[in-house]
Amino acid sequence: MFSNIYKGKRVLVTGHTGFKGTWLTTWLLELGAEVCGISKDIPTQPSMFEELQLENKIEHHFADVRDLGKIKGIVNKFKPDFLFHLAAQPIVSLSYSDPLDTISTNVMGTANILDILRTLDHKCNAVIITSDKCYENVEWVWGYKETDAVGGRDIYSGSKGAAEVIFHAYQQSFFASSNGNVKLATGRAGNVIGGGDWAADRIVADCMRAWSESTSVEIRCPEATRPWQHVLEPLSGYLALGQGLVENESNHGEQYNFGPRSEQNHTVKDLLSDLSEHWQFKDINEAYRITDNIPFHEAGLLKLNCDKALFNLKWEANLNYKECIKFVSEWYYLFYQKDNNMMEFTRKQIREYEHKAVEKDLVWCK
Repeated sequence: MFSNIYKGKRVLVTGHTGFKGTWLTTWLLELGAEVCGISKDIPTQPSMFEELQLENKIEHHFADVRDLGKIKGIVNKFKPDFLFHLAAQPIVSLSYSDPLDTISTNVMGTANILDILRTLDHKCNAVIITSDKCYENVEWVWGYKETDAVGGRDIYSGSKGAAEVIFHAYQQSFFASSNGNVKLATGRAGNVIGGGDWAADRIVADCMRAWSESTSVEIRCPEATRPWQHVLEPLSGYLALGQGLVENESNHGEQYNFGPRSEQNHTVKDLLSDLSEHWQFKDINEAYRITDNIPFHEAGLLKLNCDKALFNLKWEANLNYKECIKFVSEWYYLFYQKDNNMMEFTRKQIREYEHKAVEKDLVWCK
């Protein structure tokens, strides 16, 4: 898998206690990597990171990505071969209640990581994760390409667009040559779902909390369309990009979109209807209720063009929509049955995802 490029390597993950960070950390361990994680805190309760007891399996640090001195000390001591920067304030609703925290975390936090990379005295390949929300979204029906304008009409989107601008400035100023110690690129993805996400104001997390207590969930925009993808899809893209930085210097300084197949585009209402089947509701109307309380702007449509990742990295999405729904539903359903080994089940889903990629003869899984 990924040409065994992570086996025996030192890999640092910022934001490792979060939803995507926990899945990435677990997968890296499966790939034979030595992992060091840096996060500000445990962001949710329940916590997938705690449930999987990952603190006992990696070098684990609590530190705020805005604390340049502390982060730099950890990075310089660990000397990673790879760095995946996921640490962020990821919740759109929180960007409205505390915009400065969102901006400082997502913009200055990214700048701190880039500045630390600038001074490294050893070779390192860095994947900086931003978001599909970094694009200036005009809700057109075709997918955004990496060359389209970044920006945003809300604070969260603006912070991710700004992170991309800062990345480009640092890359041009300090990393323009591919002959230096550091090679780096950014990854953009969104609408990620999967077991173990309990973040506030995320549709699947809200559903699972409610359905586990046999109550319905409020939804704001039932007809909003999203290209839903399982969390392992963009993570496979990030890992393929890390590999691409090692194997082909032309990937240095580039930006890459990672998204699902076009048939993954479904409305919020469709997603909830399909997820609720696994929770055995007799009437779909018992699973959710529509509210007109919309406290902030939500895009009606946002999807990505991933041709560049296919052409340069040979990366393409693995799961179809039904497989994605099955992965998500089974993880949560097993968790709420209590007393199950969620670490082993998470590893089982990773192995199943890898097996499906091998069956489909996807190039990135070689």
